[in-house]
Amino acid sequence: MIPDQKGRVIIVTGATSGLGKETARVLAKKNATVVMAIRNVKKGEAVVAEFKKDLPNASFDVRALSLDSLDSIRQFADGIIKSYDRIDVLINNAGVMACPFSKTTDGFEIQMGVNHLGHFALTGLLMPLIQKTPGSRIVATSSQAHRLGDIDFDDLQWKDRKYVTGKAYSDSKIANLYFTYELTRKLKDQPNAPMITAAHPGWTITELQRHSLMFRVLNPLFGQKVDQGTLPTLRAATDEKAKSDDYYGPKGFMEMTGAPLLVQSNARSHDTHKAKKLWSMSESLTGVTYP
Repeated sequence: MIPDQKGRVIIVTGATSGLGKETARVLAKKNATVVMAIRNVKKGEAVVAEFKKDLPNASFDVRALSLDSLDSIRQFADGIIKSYDRIDVLINNAGVMACPFSKTTDGFEIQMGVNHLGHFALTGLLMPLIQKTPGSRIVATSSQAHRLGDIDFDDLQWKDRKYVTGKAYSDSKIANLYFTYELTRKLKDQPNAPMITAAHPGWTITELQRHSLMFRVLNPLFGQKVDQGTLPTLRAATDEKAKSDDYYGPKGFMEMTGAPLLVQSNARSHDTHKAKKLWSMSESLTGVTYP
């Protein structure tokens, strides 16, 4: 049961499709003010119009955010800080998956750039406002693919290797967990520290898989619908018994489907040396340091 969210400001990145769209709808239904941080504002406005048919009194704020551009991230963060005096929950949901090799505006490999570095920069820029908000929370979105992740820190941008898109995605998903656990460690002695949690959706059918033939073939056999896949994220964002470093996923076979419960990420994701190394590289690459 999701508690009432009245009076709370919740930011959801990637809120026009898939998991982010359903997350935004559910939280607005629970009376939160939902900031939809999205690439395409026109599409976002159409989604809000769709939501309003069933939720006429819901509160949405559609804002442009391109996680493949540090300039866009800074503009978004500046706008939020000017408009709001609180951020109760930041849900870092947006992502790209299994796409052909490309680079972000700032020259980062696209999957690490959007899935990790973009959210790293966004969270850091919003952190002062998050820390001012009592009981605030940050939610990272990982994946079972993190189990195949093993970041090559000497070639983070895939300049010296043949590009393997599935490997790049897995690396970005273990990066999300390194971020979660390292941020918890960094803030552990701060009395006003936000809670930092993570979630994965199991095998959920979304537009994210459009570049993968395997998913398109196997989705009808193994995939669950978006309303089910969203539940781990919603629990990570709202469960009143949650604590920092909690990681939620489906309870079914191989964590592919089912109701959300606490799960365990793999041993590599808890490697503090690699987490600290990625943190240092992320600060250097994005130019964002945390207060």
